Formats: sequence, structure tokens, C-alpha cells
Amino acid sequence: MVNRRAFLVLAGGIVAGCGTGSASGETKTVRYQGWAGQVTPPELAADLGYLGDVKLEWVGNTISGPQDIQSAATGQVDFGGAFNGAVVKLASGNAPITAVISYYGVDEAQFSGYYVLANSRIRSARDLVGAKVGMNTLGAHSEAMLDTYLQRNGVERAEFGQVERLALPPVNTEQALRQGQVDVAVLGGILRDKALKTGGIRPLFTDFDLLGRFSAGTYVMTERFLKDNPSTTKTFVTAVAKAIDWSRTTPRDQVIKRMRDILTRRARNEDPDPLDYWKSYGVAEPGGRIQDKELQVWVDWLTERGDLEPGAVKVGDLYSNQFNGGIV
Repeated sequence: MVNRRAFLVLAGGIVAGCGTGSASGETKTVRYQGWAGQVTPPELAADLGYLGDVKLEWVGNTISGPQDIQSAATGQVDFGGAFNGAVVKLASGNAPITAVISYYGVDEAQFSGYYVLANSRIRSARDLVGAKVGMNTLGAHSEAMLDTYLQRNGVERAEFGQVERLALPPVNTEQALRQGQVDVAVLGGILRDKALKTGGIRPLFTDFDLLGRFSAGTYVMTERFLKDNPSTTKTFVTAVAKAIDWSRTTPRDQVIKRMRDILTRRARNEDPDPLDYWKSYGVAEPGGRIQDKELQVWVDWLTERGDLEPGAVKVGDLYSNQFNGGIV
């Protein structure tokens, strides 16, 4: 196992030498990866003027939360975001990261559903044994929700392996379901709404059905970055918190208009039309406050899977709300 301090020196060394400095020696530039066609909470915060003299530096896009937080851990970017289970798993390998704010989650408007064809034989968890389930990434949120559904509905863990999980590009998942290549398709956001509008499918369950409102992913930073840049970190995290709350309290049409303007002005050759389907970031707590339970559920899941040794991770060591000045 890699020594935590040694990893910190190797991974954090790159961070220390990057960014625009200030009189205090802290960087005022925070590097990150974006998501094509989306406006993330930090990007919204910057446009709203909440970041003050701290600047975001876009270095490219990602399509993977685990890749994003790995890039943060190795100093290629200054923060990254992923499903909390991926955060737990990376931290368990002694990566010197700390979660600082929740940035996406599940609520009545923002959720993922597990859909089958309208005439499918699949109507219960037991019917999934021997079936194929298409999802965007293995070992992440969608697979965790599937395991939770199976467990809560009486399927023995020994049978979980008989439910085949297939990683598919999200844009191809609905087509794979309709063509019979998979029996269940995990769909969320615009892809879910368009598929439902087309018709011919029905939900087996949703992650909102399972857990209700909950924050599902966090932004992480390295311990080295937090130590060297506490003021910048507080400005950044507080700005993200305020942007999340702004999106929650502002009429949806105004939020979408602002997002479309951001997408157009940044000129990354993106289609703004999918933003019309935006409903919520889904963050459960005011200001993105992180709670023990939002990480503990995934510690338990990873332990049950055999990916973590019992007691290997203490949830309180994984996150900090101390930089979040946007919460009460």
C-alpha cells in the first residue's frame, strides 16, 4: 500500500507549482475539467460573480467521475468530482484527498430510472437474475443502486453476479434497450425524458424510489492544496455553495437562460438545447453541506462487495465542511 505522506508529496508537488499566485502565496487560479453540454456549479458560480478574484481554468472535458477525481489526486487539476462511492474507494487507497462540498444528487426532478420495455417480463428484482442491465459506468452510482435494489427486494448476494452489468455510452443506452441488446436501461436527465416521450418503456425503479433525496457526489481536493491555499479554497467552496442555492431558489427558466448564455459565450462548440431539460442539481443539503450518511452508505456497499476491509475507512476522515462559508 502506498504511504499516504509519500503519495501526498508526489501528487501535491505538481499543484504547488501551478496557478497564478497572490501576495499571500496562494494560487488564485483553480484548474478543472468540465462536462460537454453542461454548466457545472463552479462554472455557474464564476458567471454569477461569486468567485471574486479566484479564476477557473478549464483544461478540457471528462466523461468519467472516477477519472476526474484521479486527476485531482495526481495534481493534473485542482478539484474533481465523482460519485461518493468512487471518492471512498480512491481515499481508501491512501490518496490524500478530502471531499469539500456536494455538487450533485437525487431529488424528485433529478434522478435516474431503470427502464424496461413496456411488454418486458421483468417486473421485480427477482426477474433481473439472468438479465442484462446497461449503464454508463461500472462500479459507480448506477451499479450501486442496482445492488441496493436487489438487496432490498430479497435477492441473495450470491445471485448478484447473475445480473449482467454492461457499460454503454449514455447516448446509446435507450437504443440498446429498444433493440433488445439489454433488458434494462439506466436513463437520466434529457435521455430519460426523451425516451419517455417516445413511449414504449416503463420504469422498474428509480434511485429516488430507493433513497429519496440525497446528495450523491462530491468535489475533492488534495490535502496539499487545502493546506497551501485555505483562503482560495474557502472562496471556491463558498461560491459553489451559493451557486447551488441560487439554482434552487431562482425560477427554472431563468436558470436555464443563464446556463444557455454561459454555454454560448464560452464557445466550446456545444449544443445548448439539452439544457432546456435541466431541472435541478439534486443537492440535498443547503449549500452542499456533506453529511456522514452520504458517504457511509457507500462505505457499507463497498465493504459488502469485498472492495473494502471492514473498518478500513472512517467516514469522518473523508470530508470537511470547514471551507464552506455558504452554509449555516
